[in-house]
Amino acid sequence: MQRLNIARTASRRAVEALRAGVPNRDAVSQLGCSQPEIEQKFLTMLHDSLEKRDAQQQAYGLIVSGDFGSGKSHLLQYLEHLSLENGYVASKLVISKETSLADPAKLFRAAIEQARVPGKLGSAINNVASALHYNSDRYRDFSLWAASPESHLAAQFPASLYVYEYGGDLEFSNSIIRFWSGDPLTTRELRGKLRELGQQSTYDIGRLPNAGELAMQRFRFATRLMIAAGYEGWVLLIDEAELIAQYTFKQRAKAYAELARWMGRLDDLENGIFPGLATVVALTPDFDAKVIQYQGDRPGDEELVPGRLRASPRDEDALLATLAVRGMRLISQQRQPLSPLTAERVQQTFEELRKIYSEAFQWPAPRIELGFSGQASAVMRPLVRRWITEWDIRRMYPGSSFEPEVTPLLPPSYEEDPDVEPSDTPATE
Repeated sequence: MQRLNIARTASRRAVEALRAGVPNRDAVSQLGCSQPEIEQKFLTMLHDSLEKRDAQQQAYGLIVSGDFGSGKSHLLQYLEHLSLENGYVASKLVISKETSLADPAKLFRAAIEQARVPGKLGSAINNVASALHYNSDRYRDFSLWAASPESHLAAQFPASLYVYEYGGDLEFSNSIIRFWSGDPLTTRELRGKLRELGQQSTYDIGRLPNAGELAMQRFRFATRLMIAAGYEGWVLLIDEAELIAQYTFKQRAKAYAELARWMGRLDDLENGIFPGLATVVALTPDFDAKVIQYQGDRPGDEELVPGRLRASPRDEDALLATLAVRGMRLISQQRQPLSPLTAERVQQTFEELRKIYSEAFQWPAPRIELGFSGQASAVMRPLVRRWITEWDIRRMYPGSSFEPEVTPLLPPSYEEDPDVEPSDTPATE
């Protein structure tokens, strides 16, 4: 009976998530994934990540594209499930004003807050820290790397790692974990703990770098911390990246450059290599045509962004132009489109969802009209909502007649909007 109740609850959660258009773990685990080509590319990326990690390189990321409601979020949820099954820590995050692709500090905060650890519940960074085995080869290699010049880390990172291992102070250990998660750490207290351990002269504790550079260091440190704890690496799954079209010019340029970074397309001289990190970014398929390419009466970002940046006398703007172009070319040339809907796929999804709905409400959901037009531009989300709504009405109002009215999904806006402009993040001290 308990097992039956658990299955019913999981089915109910899946139905409610699909009704809201936000697929959850229950929906994904029961419906699976209907994008075998992308699934295979993703598994190849994970395999490459393991091989390149040992060579101190970063795996090339994956860009997927699909219309609003076509199943991108469902796909990313499924890829998160695959990541966990393969021993990776995984973070699924949605681009917004609070989670800006142009702001590494905000992206790190969102990624660490959304991170999930295989087989564990609760805070990912706490689970990772508790899984460290100080006598293991992985931890020893990590500890030596963190303290070496090759890590390019501020001294606070190896110093905090040493204090966490040897300090024995539960309260301060929690402060260290919060620092690894993006919070400040009091330099005076850290120096005091090092003095107590006789290591005050070992670590040259100075000021932390600016927020952007500090975020890069946190990504490098956290990824290798996860590997030291026994996990294979860290997977970032970034949804709704088309929102960067609403940023102003300079923030769009930064977002394109950061996209190239997370795709593993920067070189070590640009401080953009993250061994063990693998990324998938999802956006709309017409982003390239409507934002990057020439728009007839106005230049697209492929011309506008590098042209304006290279007109600046600042060296950093010239570098940003080069990296932004690299990011735009990835969107234009490397994106993997979701496969279009087919009658067979719609029928299969319908039958699976009918079973889930019947289990959730202990009511035999009938076969109904699918509502699939057969057009290549059709998307799944309105169909799923239509089926659930019709079953709801038939279940709660037996014998009633109705004509479903489908509201078209609103296309995303590609116009600049100051309300979504990411604000500057102050440096963390």
